[in-house]
Amino acid sequence: MAVWYLIIFILGIISGVVLNICIYRIPRGQPMLSASSYCTSCGARLKMFTIIPADTNIFNKVKCSCCAKEFNPRPITVKLLAGIIFVALFYKYQFSIQFVETVFLASILIIVFFVDIEHRIIPNSLVIFATAGGIIFYIMGLILPVSISGDGDWWSPLAGALLGSSFFFMTGSVGSLIYKKAEVIGGGDIKILFPVGLFLGWRLMLVGLFISIVLAGAICLILILLKRLKSTDTVAFGPFISIGVMISIFVGWQLMDFYFL
Repeated sequence: MAVWYLIIFILGIISGVVLNICIYRIPRGQPMLSASSYCTSCGARLKMFTIIPADTNIFNKVKCSCCAKEFNPRPITVKLLAGIIFVALFYKYQFSIQFVETVFLASILIIVFFVDIEHRIIPNSLVIFATAGGIIFYIMGLILPVSISGDGDWWSPLAGALLGSSFFFMTGSVGSLIYKKAEVIGGGDIKILFPVGLFLGWRLMLVGLFISIVLAGAICLILILLKRLKSTDTVAFGPFISIGVMISIFVGWQLMDFYFL
């Protein structure tokens, strides 16, 4: 059985390569099918012997041969993170449709996490792709008992989709009136919660939202107390959504059982 965990970890690493391409190219509007890789600092095309050490030697200061700037350590971070998450999901779901479903959702959330941190956006193309996947798995859930929402109600994923997006929409609208800002909660945050809700259902969506909000509030409070953040500064909420949803996937039902005991 240990061999399978190793295989899943390697598949996660390989998937991380694709996720890195998505993280870099989607917010820049670059074609996804282009095989060329470029230095993120000067735009020079990277050769294979340059790409490999940049991705594998995170502890070495690998530099671009053209501009001499160090490569971003994010690629290896994404690969390791994908590998670990894939193994954890395989441990929870084994060989099942739920495993495929959660791997798809986790991959979307990894992209959301890093794109929102770097660019403060969640691209519409990513939301559309996630929604398409959510609809496919929702339809499969109507035919087979494969949904990760776990409650078996056909309407639960639809309620989850509406719950997450409508809650943030209303919160953002009220916040805009209070703080007199055009946008308090990013439109991408509101949109991405629609496909996330299709996967989770309304109960796990509630847990994910609660964890995201509490985590964001706690970290922002700490940063404000440390004077690293002003109360008027904007914060990327996509990473908190990603973390909250992943926690909900792994232990959401356990948290609800503990709370309602």
